[in-house]
Parts: sequence; structure tokens; C-alpha cells
Amino acid sequence: LSPNKPQRPSHSKMALQGTNIQKLEELAKKPHKEQAIWFLNAFWTDFGEREAEKIWQYVHKFTSLDLQNGASGYELDELNAHRFLESFGETMTVREMRETLRSKGAIGDKVKAVPLIHYLSIRYDADWQLLVNAPQGKQEDVVEAMKKLEEVQAAVRESEARSQASKEAAREAKAREAAAKAAEAEAKAREAAALA
Repeated sequence: LSPNKPQRPSHSKMALQGTNIQKLEELAKKPHKEQAIWFLNAFWTDFGEREAEKIWQYVHKFTSLDLQNGASGYELDELNAHRFLESFGETMTVREMRETLRSKGAIGDKVKAVPLIHYLSIRYDADWQLLVNAPQGKQEDVVEAMKKLEEVQAAVRESEARSQASKEAAREAKAREAAAKAAEAEAKAREAAALA
């Protein structure tokens, strides 16, 4: 693993400590990417493997919207949480998400920020108590998951680059079209002037 990739923590640090609610609070204080990795490990066989690319997109969006902390951040303020939901076409509001988490006993009354793990728990209707107690895999499983995550990240980067190239090509084509129309109009104007 390269130095900029997260390293597997030692076994003793991998398990969350305390009651289930304390474990959720501890998990919610991990950086966005670590929250996603924990979530994917917990639900890999259920839906994590097929949703990995989408979850990675969520991590990127959370990171870009976390204006103060970026990749080292662990939650979004309410305004940026709304922006996050809107960017993925979610119909639920931050308030509805909080109410769902409260009804499941996952959070208290005075929560103003939204960690990625809260969103993922609601989005995938995941049992948060199972989540916080989920084993994080054997070393070889973690290495394999990291490899797959890196492949997904590379695919997302490649897709974003192709999208950007496509947008640039479309802008260039419009510029050429506008130039051709201007040249045509100028030629017609010269022709009309010559005939007059």
C-alpha cells in the first residue's frame, strides 16, 4: 500500500469501544473515507461490493463540500449536507434524515452536523448497531478490499477525465460552429453587397 492510502490499523484499534451509541459516535468522528471503508467492510457481501463506486462518489462529494477540513473532515454542516443531498437527487431532507436516525435510537436531539456514516446508514437502510459491531476483516480481506477500492477510485477518476474531455470537446465544437456561422453570415453579406 502506498503511503497516501489508509493503512490497516492494529487489531486493538480497529474495534470501536463503549456502548453501541458511543461506538457510532466514535465512528462518526473518523474521516469521511474511513467511515466509508468501515461501512463497506460491514456490508460488503450484502450490498457493499455492488455499491462501492457510488459510495466512493459520496466520499468525494463530502470531501469537496467540507470546506474547512476536506479529506480529514468527518461531517458536513447542515447547509452543505443539503447541498450533498441535492447533488445526488435525494428527496429526503437533512431534517428527515435526522428524524429517521432518532427514531432508530442512533442520535440524540441536538445533532446539527451530518457525518457520512449517518447518511449511508439511512440511504442503505443499514442496521447501525450491526454496523458499529461489524468485524473489519482479516488482513488479506482488507488488502483485497483496498485493492478493489483503488480500482473503483481509478475508474471514477477515468470517468471524470472522460467527462471533462467530452465537455471540452463540446465547447470547442460550439466555438467552431459559431465561427462557421459568422463566416457564412459575412460571406452572405459580401455577396449581397456585391450584387447591390
